[in-house]
Amino acid sequence: MSKIVAIKRFTLVGKLSLFFIVLLLFIGIFAPCLSSYTHNTPSGESLEAPSRDHLLGTDDLGIDLLSQIFYGARLSLIIGFSTSILAGLGGAILGVLSGYYGGLTDKIIMRLTDIMIALPDLPMMILLGAFFGPSIKNIVLVLVLFSWTGPARIIRSKVISIKKEAYIVMAKSYDASFYHLLKTHFLPEIMPILAITTIKITSRAIVAEAGLSFLGLGDPTSKSWGLILNHAINFKGIYFTEYWKWWVIAPLFSMMMLILSISYVSRDLEKVLNEKL
Repeated sequence: MSKIVAIKRFTLVGKLSLFFIVLLLFIGIFAPCLSSYTHNTPSGESLEAPSRDHLLGTDDLGIDLLSQIFYGARLSLIIGFSTSILAGLGGAILGVLSGYYGGLTDKIIMRLTDIMIALPDLPMMILLGAFFGPSIKNIVLVLVLFSWTGPARIIRSKVISIKKEAYIVMAKSYDASFYHLLKTHFLPEIMPILAITTIKITSRAIVAEAGLSFLGLGDPTSKSWGLILNHAINFKGIYFTEYWKWWVIAPLFSMMMLILSISYVSRDLEKVLNEKL
């Protein structure tokens, strides 16, 4: 019930953004049922213009572009959600341990965090993406590796702040266990922050995956929006033809709308949960 109330407090733009994300999620899950064609098999003539049979036309191989957009939505959401969940969970665990125990544990985790933050994200992602090879699993692994630091630092600061509260000190004096304190006092306070942080990681992961795929480091067997753009841009003389109107704009528009939608949902959620932060 509280979640429904929170959504009702979203702005109109936030509600429309949430609807768009849910719609894309539905399209991604049921892409094989919604599309009349597969995303990797020619189904028409090369470079067909949009028509009744192919609403967005076809690429140079005769593959339906709308089907590629549908399957690209699935891949973007899988990578975005997988990265945000794993990075958020890993960062939260390290942040809680660092903030609660302090001392040597805090120093080790924070020095590791500082090292990861100091590394240039994009060049390292490109290097590791090329090293591990192009696959969805490896892309998620690389993205998680450079995404956990934000949640870790934020959660650590929150835990340190909560740990100083009188009720925590009192609970410790009665030998309250770490698990009890975590479940009863820490989690209710850090979950709103973690939710907002992981949502922001989702959009960052989607953009990063598209960038890696655009550079040819994505999984060539899984059609992503970045890979569609890579294929289109590498087509000679594309901007001297009308092909770019549906071949380039469609994946760019889809990605832009998804990123903006996630951003607006994150903004509205932060406002709704602000009193808990």
